[in-house]
Amino acid sequence: MSVSNDHAAVETAARAITDNASTTAETSVPSETRAGWLTLLALALGTFCIGTTEFASMGIIQLFAASLEVDLSAATHAITAYAIGVVVGAPVLTLAAARLNRRTLLLLLIGAFIVGNVLSAIAANLHFFVIARFICGLPQGAYFGAGAVVASHVVGSDRAGQAFAIVMTGLTVATIVGSPLATFLGQAIGWRETYLCVAVLGMFSFLSIWFFVPRTSELDGASITHELRGLRKGRVWLMMAVAALGISSIFAVYTFIGPFVTDLLLFGPEAIPLALALFGIGMTVGNLYGGRLADIHPSRGIVAGYGCALVVLVVMAFWGATPWVFFAAMFGVGATMMAAIPAIQVRLTGLAPESVTLMGAMNLASLNVANALGAWAGGVTIGAGLGLLSTLWAGFILTLTGLILFMATMAAEPAASGRRSLS
Repeated sequence: MSVSNDHAAVETAARAITDNASTTAETSVPSETRAGWLTLLALALGTFCIGTTEFASMGIIQLFAASLEVDLSAATHAITAYAIGVVVGAPVLTLAAARLNRRTLLLLLIGAFIVGNVLSAIAANLHFFVIARFICGLPQGAYFGAGAVVASHVVGSDRAGQAFAIVMTGLTVATIVGSPLATFLGQAIGWRETYLCVAVLGMFSFLSIWFFVPRTSELDGASITHELRGLRKGRVWLMMAVAALGISSIFAVYTFIGPFVTDLLLFGPEAIPLALALFGIGMTVGNLYGGRLADIHPSRGIVAGYGCALVVLVVMAFWGATPWVFFAAMFGVGATMMAAIPAIQVRLTGLAPESVTLMGAMNLASLNVANALGAWAGGVTIGAGLGLLSTLWAGFILTLTGLILFMATMAAEPAASGRRSLS
């Protein structure tokens, strides 16, 4: 794909986000204003809460597996259920609330998030716990979709990729601070108490959105028909498949961080938060760089992110039992994969500029299909007796498939453009 085509896609995406967030021209609030930054912080706190509950489950998987008396393979069903909740909730809740003001929608979604975490804390068995995690996952995609609209309203129309990266920042910081802290709390006071603490954190997020996200009709939604138009495009579904396949290697690694540290490296459980934090630092660095790259050259961000991740996965698969290689690779996987995600968002919005909120939600839905795929594939290889490092090869195959699919769609685009110009 040419540079000019990528710039056109970015410009289309930026205009779409602005048009959806405002009914008049030049309405975005400068990001330099105090009110604008408080809005962004409120959005980031929400994504921090979401990231904490999602990734904490992977850090404490051994704890709730033992408490609920199931093996590690069965315990991954709870993580898969959360991911399925995101996949289902992203389109369903976004479309059901299409006409709602985005501020109101964000408040309702955080409320549902709090309920899901409370139910997770009181689960008496694996079946109840799986249902609770499904409920907890339902708001995530819609929150990111609505949050992306509000963020772009604040930062301006020329920084669509950076706007989405700002929304994602809370999630990546959660992998540095929230998830390791939740894992530590799970080890110190119990996994149930961990989910209750996350629910309390969600209440602070609710209050921050209430006070700092502006009350304005410029954040009103659109009709369901308007949002649905994007899902009629085949290239949107192909891009979602690229995201789901390519990003899955994150979760083929992250899901099993606890066993990697204790069973492979033979460290004590107190080393798990360190591994989680290194992974999170990598994700944050990759996200910040990826947001800038997405506004310049979206396809390059995806190719570079996926390609570099494949190299890191191979290194980790061969030499991951060496501690310094393992910890360096944890940073590398997080950084390379997250560099691609803002570019995926910009491309999705460029493909369906009339459905910007839904595209934000479906991007997160795709990432949680990746969550389910990665956890499932890793669980299958471990269950087959191939060892912990086999999960890395499972992730490698999935990401390679995503990269091949993306390259094929890029190769097909010039031909499609030529046919349209001749018609």
